[in-house]
Amino acid sequence: MMNLQEYFIRIGLQGSFDKPDLETLKLIHKQHVMSVPFENLSMHCGERHILDLEFTFNKIVRSGRGGWCLENNSLFGWVLREMGYDTTRLSSRVFDSQTNTFYPTESHLIHKVVVDGKAYIADVAFGVSFQMWEPMELVSGKDQHQAAGVFRFLDKGDKWVLEKTSRKTKVLNPDFADSSLVKRQETRTIYCFTLEPREVEHFSEANNTLQTDPKSLFMNKSIVSLQTATGFRALVGWTYSEVTFKPEEGVDVFDLRNIEDEEKEQVLLEKFNIKLQKKLQIVSKKTCYTL
Repeated sequence: MMNLQEYFIRIGLQGSFDKPDLETLKLIHKQHVMSVPFENLSMHCGERHILDLEFTFNKIVRSGRGGWCLENNSLFGWVLREMGYDTTRLSSRVFDSQTNTFYPTESHLIHKVVVDGKAYIADVAFGVSFQMWEPMELVSGKDQHQAAGVFRFLDKGDKWVLEKTSRKTKVLNPDFADSSLVKRQETRTIYCFTLEPREVEHFSEANNTLQTDPKSLFMNKSIVSLQTATGFRALVGWTYSEVTFKPEEGVDVFDLRNIEDEEKEQVLLEKFNIKLQKKLQIVSKKTCYTL
């Protein structure tokens, strides 16, 4: 049996939250991204990412793991429904900066949540510097300031687009001054979506493709990231990163280093609170991915 109290303990909250208001929504959203990593490690441990709610609950809540968007946001949607929120599951298409267009597959799951007559987008599973810490009001053209930078939605008529303006970057380790992991554009398109409700089965094909297609980002990179009080941590392939947001200075500070194979279990446990049951085969093939 899935239990809300177990979930609240997993994200570091105590007590009951029986009022589906905006304050509570913001609280659980932020606690989730601070406690549950965005990660695709299962597929690099010889396992599968399974699109099943009870399986996901056991994985994330009871086994202390994270997951990618189809897992994290599926679980978060269940939490919202159990708490009495008016929520709708939506699909989105991630932006491909290499081709300057959106991927054709609706592979990213998000939620629309209506509170006191206003619509918000909740998304606890994009990771790194593109992760919103709190739900965003679904209003076109409004700059919404969050820790990672300034997010905004744009109503394009046939679709909504999410973009983010970042601060400048400061890279501490000169060996990574030109790393492709470090973002260069200050304003980036993240994904687009419509308001058409989706059933979870809509994502079945994408869930399979993401972990079988040789061109899939997740096939080519092992990724784990977790938001922190001051920024985020990430292990992308062999590169471990700690990023500190410094809005008062107008910069994000990137501290990157490569780890050795014998370090990976310790890094996962100490930095992401992840203890894997099977051996991780870190994958770091050349592909487009930025922090």
